[in-house]
Amino acid sequence: MELNLVLVEPQIPQNTGNIARTCAATGARLHLVKPLGFEIDDKKLKRAGLDYWHLLDISYYDGLEDFFSKNQGDFYYFTTKARRIYSEASYPDGAYLVFGREDAGLAEELLLAHPDSCVRVPMISQARSLNLSNTVALAAYEVLRQWGFPGLQTQGRLHRFSWDQQD
Repeated sequence: MELNLVLVEPQIPQNTGNIARTCAATGARLHLVKPLGFEIDDKKLKRAGLDYWHLLDISYYDGLEDFFSKNQGDFYYFTTKARRIYSEASYPDGAYLVFGREDAGLAEELLLAHPDSCVRVPMISQARSLNLSNTVALAAYEVLRQWGFPGLQTQGRLHRFSWDQQD
């Protein structure tokens, strides 16, 4: 199963680095839609992703038009403006979870064109939004939960002891 996480014009390198690490740890593909608010070799970006860059499957696009011309599937637009909660959607294999800029979100024209594909994370009315990297992680793990966490290790182990050991 394939999960695609799409960042449209991300501005903060630390967020993108954290999201890259989430992609590496889950096997999700990362799609970065330009313009970016930083250089891809930014130290803050690399630091947030730590040593997982070799596990990352990443693609770059010169704008949304370029992205949509090269990708087909079911797109889910994460926005505080949506009427439906993200956990109410059923995400098919190959789903694209699309997230906008930290300071502006996704363009309202895009949202208006796809009202049934817009989803939101519930929060109190006084809060503007969650941090982008937190929202992406929350959304990715909801999809993976629905799919039964395919290909992911679901049980840990102790190094010095056994879970089956008794006192």
